[in-house]
Amino acid sequence: LPKSFSLLTKNPSPQTSIRVVSKPLLKGPPTDLHRPLMCSLVDGVSASDMEKFLCDRLLDPTQPISERFRALFSLRNLKGPAPRNALIQATRDSSNLLAHEAAFALGQMQDAEAIPALEVVLNDLSLHPIVRHEAAEALGAIGLESNIPLLKNSLVLDPAPEVRETCELALQRIEELKSDGSDDKSSMTEKSPFLSVDPAAPASSHSSVDKLREVLLDEARGMYDRYSALFALRNHGGEEAVSAIVDSLGAKSALLKHEVAYVLGQLQNKAASAALSNILRNETEHPMVRHEAAEALGSIAALLEEFARDPEPIVSQSCEVALSMLEFERAGKSFE
Repeated sequence: LPKSFSLLTKNPSPQTSIRVVSKPLLKGPPTDLHRPLMCSLVDGVSASDMEKFLCDRLLDPTQPISERFRALFSLRNLKGPAPRNALIQATRDSSNLLAHEAAFALGQMQDAEAIPALEVVLNDLSLHPIVRHEAAEALGAIGLESNIPLLKNSLVLDPAPEVRETCELALQRIEELKSDGSDDKSSMTEKSPFLSVDPAAPASSHSSVDKLREVLLDEARGMYDRYSALFALRNHGGEEAVSAIVDSLGAKSALLKHEVAYVLGQLQNKAASAALSNILRNETEHPMVRHEAAEALGSIAALLEEFARDPEPIVSQSCEVALSMLEFERAGKSFE
């Protein structure tokens, strides 16, 4: 991309506008985006030309996956039909990793015009569960009551537990928005210091780390409560909170573990490296969990290089993207 075109990374943190590869990351890794696009147009590059370039790059299957991700992360910060339609088209890409990230981006953009396409993705059982999961999460992020019937339908009918659990989370998020008595979909987002549209509101900031840890690790608790505890621990920060989050990587739910890995990427705490490395090395672990671990481990190049040859494309492509982010970071450049 032209040097004058500077975008945010997948998970921009409040401290930096560049998504560092320590977790990815953007969800990005670090996971949170939702900052305005910073674009200085010089050298005769118009906004429409740049937009077209990014859309074409995203949808070009001959491009390296890392280059397509750079375009995706940039488009996520734009508004309008062209970026939306390119991301919608990308949800059907042969790369499940790219397709799921496109669905995630549509949710973070909170663009209601994307709802019909996300509904089709959620209902298409021929698509990888990781893609359907992100479509359900995106519908929850958009937060409209009109999404409730289709989420309830998939909650009952989808064969993948990670998709059903995501529908449960999305439904509870929408209900919480309703109970707030506000039509402002950003109200819950504003509680996140990581600028992301989280799938659950964080638990009370007055809760102790010990209490939040207890809820997060309790297999008998509902998924929404455990997510709320997770995000509260993330927002709390500190070594005890990170330790509690790391301990939850032993949870039974792949959905919860993938979000835990994502959150550890947002926090970029090196204390989590060993646990994330074990997740990545475990070839029996769910691909969505290993994918998030790979992105969160963006600073550990040797391990990423090893698993860039992993037989699971979702994992190998995640490592390729993370390595590319690391290369840009070392060169002092923005990945987008």
